[in-house]
Amino acid sequence: MTNSIAFTKGHGTGNDFVLYLDLDGTKQLTPQAIARICDRHFGIGADGVIRVVRSSMLEAGAAALAQEPEAEWFMDYSNSDGSVAEMCGNGVRVFARYLLEKGLVTLTQGQTLSVGTRGGVKDIQQNLAGFAVDMGRWKLEPGETLVHAANLKIDRPGLGINVGNPHVVVALASRDELASLDLQSAPTLEPVPTHGANVEFVVPQDPMVSNGVGYLDMRVFERGSGETLSCGTGIVATALAARHWAGQGAPNQWQVTVPGGTLGVRMFPTEEGEHVGLSGAAELVFEGVLQLQPVDFVTN
Repeated sequence: MTNSIAFTKGHGTGNDFVLYLDLDGTKQLTPQAIARICDRHFGIGADGVIRVVRSSMLEAGAAALAQEPEAEWFMDYSNSDGSVAEMCGNGVRVFARYLLEKGLVTLTQGQTLSVGTRGGVKDIQQNLAGFAVDMGRWKLEPGETLVHAANLKIDRPGLGINVGNPHVVVALASRDELASLDLQSAPTLEPVPTHGANVEFVVPQDPMVSNGVGYLDMRVFERGSGETLSCGTGIVATALAARHWAGQGAPNQWQVTVPGGTLGVRMFPTEEGEHVGLSGAAELVFEGVLQLQPVDFVTN
């Protein structure tokens, strides 16, 4: 017996996902099934799988509803190796696009859509770039991480930043150094973070700041997925790290360019402390039907 599910392929600046709707919360895929679907040779190919499910249908969604009763929908996100991730900045914009295109929500000009994630509730609005996401508060991690990557001649210090998921940001000396990095294998971190981390490598553009906006180039190795064309939370962490390194007078608005495109980052004050926002495009590119076996679904 097979079980078919309809899926949609989407991406945010090349960071791509397979999305599927699970209205009653009974179609959770196993890590093995997710890894097979994400395989770029034998599956659909993606950086991760997003289960679109009502927050009320899963335990992690209860925390989202407690934080924000309007967070009806939950982004249940898994990396391409099947491991569960807390949050994905590109994925949550694609998630919002999916909800709109499928008629599951409406979002008028100036209206906010609240979405549950394991990294907390994220508030989303439409803008000229596509979608703007309030990523919430962020945290600078204590200590320093030493980072080794292939083709990087000297190990570099990395700055730990948590934006709902963990990141280590590394400043490089030149664009040539950034281009020559070999990210086919995971960078080595010392000490090893308890829950792992995405690792971003960044160089400033020339000039780094123009008209009050900072400009950066970045590449990323995502925990559980490998090098990706873009990483929304990594872009946010990169801009925060650059502002931290630049010191007093550094801008609160940044444009970060990755192999898949450019996204905007904005830091802004709120009553509970500084928040950081991410804005950019989100696209849905094709649809299909997956034929799966009962063994591909988690049984409760």
